[in-house]
Amino acid sequence: MKTLVTGATGFIGSSLVRELLKEGEEVKVLVRKDSHTRNIDGLDVERVYGDIRDKESVKSALKGCDIFYQAAALYANWAPDSKIFYDINVEGTKTVLSAALEHGVKKVVYTSSIAAVGCLEGGKLANEETEFNFWKLGSHYIRSKYLGEVEAKKFCEKGLPLVIVNPAGVIGVRDIKPTPTGEFIVKVINKKMPGYIDAGINFVDVEDVARGHILAAKKGRIGERYILGNENMSVKDFFDLIAEVGGVEPPKRKTSYPMAITLAYVSKLISIITRKPPFVPISMARNIGYYVYYDCSKAVSELG
Repeated sequence: MKTLVTGATGFIGSSLVRELLKEGEEVKVLVRKDSHTRNIDGLDVERVYGDIRDKESVKSALKGCDIFYQAAALYANWAPDSKIFYDINVEGTKTVLSAALEHGVKKVVYTSSIAAVGCLEGGKLANEETEFNFWKLGSHYIRSKYLGEVEAKKFCEKGLPLVIVNPAGVIGVRDIKPTPTGEFIVKVINKKMPGYIDAGINFVDVEDVARGHILAAKKGRIGERYILGNENMSVKDFFDLIAEVGGVEPPKRKTSYPMAITLAYVSKLISIITRKPPFVPISMARNIGYYVYYDCSKAVSELG
């Protein structure tokens, strides 16, 4: 039985490929010709070239495959043109799932995000049933991942045997880009994080997330979503942990909401001029006071 993985050169995708190989699976990966392949170099996988926005290349890649992991996405806080988030995370999702439906795969695991799940006030635990309510944060990544999941559910209604997984704040090995979550670690270690915000999130190791994908393919119920998370932790505690492991002083200053918003708009102005990512994204600044904590028991009980 052969498995196709998109997004295999990325953070989650490369860990997924490794876990599949440990399981003895025959793995095919769809990569763009200009992709950095460092994360999968040396692995015993079949490479095919294409793009999730090109249906014909996806259809060609799916030949001979029974299981399909759609793990490709643009995970970033900023892009010079925000349209790219929707081209990849929404239109790309529609393209690959349409190809999978036509091909008749036995199971599809779609990598959504905790960003597509809503949150509850006061640090209460949200779950898979919590309604999305992050529109006001203004993040194109968050909006595009939610809209991508909406499209994925439509294909499930058309008969595609699809399971959705929603990874939380993923950290771990091979975050070479790094992701926005990984950037926090790098900045704290390099003493470039001026302070911390009053917020919290659920964190999980990337290898656990990869195993969660495989369990979703084996045990996940069609049409269901599963939050892949682990520990709910405040940003301050997270930064303190990074500093402790890295042997540096943690950020001491708590940033207020007005200060964060001011810094965000100043950094946005600078990014417009320099065409470089803002140091403080507006969506991150607006997160102050949000403790987006999650109940991960559904994945534990149903997937193992």
